[in-house]
Amino acid sequence: MIDHGGNLDVARARFGGELADWIDLSTGINRLPYPIPELSPHLWNALPSRAQIESLHEAARQAYDTTAPVVAMAGAQAAIQLLPRLGPPGCAKILSPTYGEFGHVLRMAGWEVEGVSDLEALAGADLAIVVNPNNPDGRRHDPGTLLALAPRVGRLVVDESFVDVMPQLSLAPRAGRRGLLVLRSFGKFYGLAGLRLGFALGCEADIATLAAMSGPWPVSGVAIEIGQRALLERQWADATCARLVRDAARLDELARGAGWALLGGTPLFRLYETGDGLLAQERLARARIWSRVFKDRPSWLRLGLPGDEAEWQRLSAALAR
Repeated sequence: MIDHGGNLDVARARFGGELADWIDLSTGINRLPYPIPELSPHLWNALPSRAQIESLHEAARQAYDTTAPVVAMAGAQAAIQLLPRLGPPGCAKILSPTYGEFGHVLRMAGWEVEGVSDLEALAGADLAIVVNPNNPDGRRHDPGTLLALAPRVGRLVVDESFVDVMPQLSLAPRAGRRGLLVLRSFGKFYGLAGLRLGFALGCEADIATLAAMSGPWPVSGVAIEIGQRALLERQWADATCARLVRDAARLDELARGAGWALLGGTPLFRLYETGDGLLAQERLARARIWSRVFKDRPSWLRLGLPGDEAEWQRLSAALAR
């Protein structure tokens, strides 16, 4: 089992407390989510129609500024699970360190997987994977540079799960070209990870294959309705982007006061050099605040952004101790 954020069961087993006692900052999920609208009972009772799914696809195209073929899936993770089946097993290269599920899924399907440290080293791969901006260090890549790489690999997959606050990095507007597949998460920026909604954008052949493998009802009627409304509500998205940028700077200031150094991140999460990640995690956990550490980088600690002012005050007090 690969370690992930959001594992509050582990936090509670080690440090106690009820679920409601904890502030989970171990993920990059927005803690001030899109407000859930009142929903018709029909959404719970009936199977989603093809027309509903297509309406969600069109909302995604508008939000992501693209005309490319798109398929809705149960989160970006659902698309990752299907990547090995888009072609025969071969050589996959992953720009690393990054989200561990890519390598895990590909190895389980018989692919040869190599982690590389720079874009140039991805050339020649049957499948090349870049997370932009990257998780956990926030490393960013110019879209033009990625487009120049695409003809030099069999298929380029760009995971844009954290790009919503930095749309200038997105390749979604260019996603219709063969050999390029873009993955987008809905739940992180909109703060509704439990909805399990994401999108893959690419050429007609790849999207048709993913759609066929996903089946006739890849997402729920509730996910379709909430997702469509949220994606079309630009005022909420613009205000949220501005808030997250401000709050990221606020979190960096608190971390500096605790003696931590910023290594990178995005406006949804920050990565710090703490000297001892496990000790820093325990320090926060005593205040029922959960964070993310990394076995292979023992001095790192990743923090998501607190939500309301009460959460900010709890974090500030924990870091001041």
